[in-house]
Amino acid sequence: MASVATTTPQHRSNETPTRLAIRRFSKSTSGKIGLTLAILLILVALLAPVFRPYNPATDRSLTSRLKPPSTEYVFGTDNLGRDVFTRVIHGSRISLQVGLLAVAISLLVGTTLGLVAGYFRGNLEVVIGWMTDILLAFPSTLLAIAIVAVVGPSLTNAMIAVSVTQIPVYIRLARSVVLSARELDYVQAANALGASNQRILLRHLLPNALPPIIVQATLSIGTATLETAALGFLGLGAQPPAPEWGTMLSDAFRGGYALNSPWTMIFPGLFIMFTVLAFNLLGDGLRDALDPRALR
Repeated sequence: MASVATTTPQHRSNETPTRLAIRRFSKSTSGKIGLTLAILLILVALLAPVFRPYNPATDRSLTSRLKPPSTEYVFGTDNLGRDVFTRVIHGSRISLQVGLLAVAISLLVGTTLGLVAGYFRGNLEVVIGWMTDILLAFPSTLLAIAIVAVVGPSLTNAMIAVSVTQIPVYIRLARSVVLSARELDYVQAANALGASNQRILLRHLLPNALPPIIVQATLSIGTATLETAALGFLGLGAQPPAPEWGTMLSDAFRGGYALNSPWTMIFPGLFIMFTVLAFNLLGDGLRDALDPRALR
């Protein structure tokens, strides 16, 4: 018994942070559920054109309009006789693509500005701080609506607008990590040895900022998907006949089919909910796994 007690802590102390994070994530029920749902959604988006080839420009059958769910039409049909199931699974490609690209843009821009502001300080930090405060003064959805209203409604403009609303989050996150790490001994030692600012930022400060940024990026995918659907619902995102979830909800709502043909709204809404839930649960699991206090 004594040998077991002495070897187990030593074995765990020899684990790398990556292996320890994976082990902790494997114990997170919410994280595993979120990862499973996210993988399923990604597989649906990737394999939809293979199993269900689809051309939204030619898809309509007025003789099959507003049919309820059945063995022929799993999710029923909409007011133009289009198969809701086919449109929903192809809509996952649009929603996930916009969500991932919007988060990638905001992450790259926001993290870069946050690292620069936190490391160099001075007037540059003041200017970036003012810009961040101005963007955070507006609710993200209203800011996205204003941006798209100025540049014009389209899926690309909606993606850019959503990414702009996410940039301040990464600026503040990266800046706060840099401010707390720039005075640590290893950063001061690198400075004393003549390391360039670029090397200090990329090799010493950025790795400290990655865990919270990865968690925030995972959570932001759900937020970006929801905001993209909101813009589509308002007619400012993907334009008909593109099978985007928000646009599908808008068509059903404006056509007055919510009560008589509820499946036209239920299934796109459920996929939006599952997407947001998947990435939120995944983010919670990653937050527990990558918590620095838990990795000690």
